[in-house]
Amino acid sequence: MDLLTDSKAFQRTCRQWRADGLRTALVPTMGFFHDGHVSLMRWARANAERVAVSLFVNPTQFGPEEDLAAYPRDPERDAARAREAGVDVLFTPTPGTLYAPGHATWVQVPELAEHLCGKTRPVHFRGVATVVTKLLLLATPTVAVFGEKDWQQLAIIRRMVRDLDIPVQIVGRPIFREPDGLAMSSRNVYLAPDERAQAPNLHQGLRLAADMVAQGERDADKVLAAVRDHYARTLPLGRLDYLAFVTPDTIQPTTDLAVRTRLAVAMYLGKARLIDNVDVNPNPAA
Repeated sequence: MDLLTDSKAFQRTCRQWRADGLRTALVPTMGFFHDGHVSLMRWARANAERVAVSLFVNPTQFGPEEDLAAYPRDPERDAARAREAGVDVLFTPTPGTLYAPGHATWVQVPELAEHLCGKTRPVHFRGVATVVTKLLLLATPTVAVFGEKDWQQLAIIRRMVRDLDIPVQIVGRPIFREPDGLAMSSRNVYLAPDERAQAPNLHQGLRLAADMVAQGERDADKVLAAVRDHYARTLPLGRLDYLAFVTPDTIQPTTDLAVRTRLAVAMYLGKARLIDNVDVNPNPAA
């Protein structure tokens, strides 16, 4: 596995792959790899001839009061895990490498970013869309692979790629979970033992909602009330940021449970802010 820090060197390597007619995959990450990250790399390894992983804690997607400085980092361990997963190139730029002095160009998809995480993290998706665009232009991959835990991010990237005619296939892969159901996240290390014990109830609440809808409940307010009651009983240490049904592709709030929706949640639990989502299908047998 090659370790590259220079953007131009990374771009030359990826362009040579494409010039050689190879199918290439990019897995963008912020590092501190867990098994969910590794699952994306392994999918890429199985579905492409060359695999590049970017490891970059992107400062432009953090707000002024957020955890940029504290975000967990372990570059040596990350490199070892990427190597074990069969990655060909690990790209680890610095902010100065990706953002030139006086950087003033941004990519935004405001309609899809106005709700859920975008409401409480107003600069977040502008930073995400911009850095992903830059990485796609550098790597020119055949396919780029993302996890579905960040469902809103995935929807924004898909729309961005469509609207800008970026020639890449965006693949979303299922959420990778701990045995007790907690969605894997680099920020889970922030959880104290008592918080970690309660954390799996976040997903259990979403499953409760999905089961209610599958069994015929169509009153969105009733379903949301049941989930909030579940959280009040099982997550007393948590503070709910949002809980909402949204349309899967446009991330707009909806109460129409007769069609497929996404139920998304964010909750503050100690120093961590946990997010999760679930597919809500009114006709699971169809």
